[in-house]
Parts: sequence; C-alpha cells; structure tokens
Amino acid sequence: MGEMAQKIAKNDTIELLNILNMAFAEEWLAYYQYWLGAQLAVGPMRPSVADEFIEHANEELKHAQMLCNRIIQLGGTPVLNPDEWSHAASCKYDEPKDPYVMKLLEQNLTAERCAVARYQKICEMTFGKDYETFRISEKILKEELEHEQEIGDFIDDIQHTLQHKG
Repeated sequence: MGEMAQKIAKNDTIELLNILNMAFAEEWLAYYQYWLGAQLAVGPMRPSVADEFIEHANEELKHAQMLCNRIIQLGGTPVLNPDEWSHAASCKYDEPKDPYVMKLLEQNLTAERCAVARYQKICEMTFGKDYETFRISEKILKEELEHEQEIGDFIDDIQHTLQHKG
C-alpha cells in the first residue's frame, strides 16, 4: 500500500476506489468481449476486424493492470473474483451470440462509448486533486477514444462496401 499515494489524493478515497474497481471490472469484461469476438467473427473484413479486436483486447488488459496497481497504491483491493466483474461493472459485457462482424462491432462500439464516459468521469473527479489517478485515467481515456474511432471507421467501411457492392 502506498502511504503517500493515499495522503496526496484529495478525493473521497472510498468513492474513488469504488469507481476504479468498477473500471477495473469493465476492463476485464472488455478484454474478454474483444478476445472472444476475434475468435468467433465471421463476415466482411473478418481478418482485419479480428486483428483489431486482438489489439484492443491487449490494450484493455493493460488498462486493467494500470487500474489494479493504482487501486493497491490507494490502499484498496481490486475485485478478486471474476464472478463479481459483471456485478461491479456498469459497462456491461455483451456476449457475442451473433458472430457477424457488424454485430460485434456495434456491441464493442457501445462498450467503448460507456468506457469513454467512465474515464471522462474519473478525469473530472481527479483533476487537480489526484494527479496520478488523473494521469492514468487520461491515458486510458485517450486509448478508449481511439478504439471508438477505429470501430466506427470499420462500421463505416463495411457499410460503404456493402452499399456499393454489385
């Protein structure tokens, strides 16, 4: 536990740890949603979409690691049981019952938009009060915005291709 990390954070530590644990659980769910989607994807641009999903999955895993480290520094405990991730998360896991790439992309777009809102809230909560948590959440927010853009671009590209086919 980081004694100084706790002293210099000028937030309600319990509230901050709750939201960081929520984000931590969401990152694990996002990791799995991307990873599984990459395995199951079928349809147009499948190899490119699957590669993008694997890249995003790996970044979500890194986000979980960063959050875990910060939760521990602040004297908290990350969600210990994977069974609890869906209970702790507000951004929900959307199982890929339909493996068509457009459906998977739409599910992940919804998840990314939820993640963007989560990290925007953490940034607002910690700005000028907890520089380290702000720095971490700002970095993750930047990457989540990139994910949203990349997924949106895939959706646009596939829609354009399908409209102009034939």
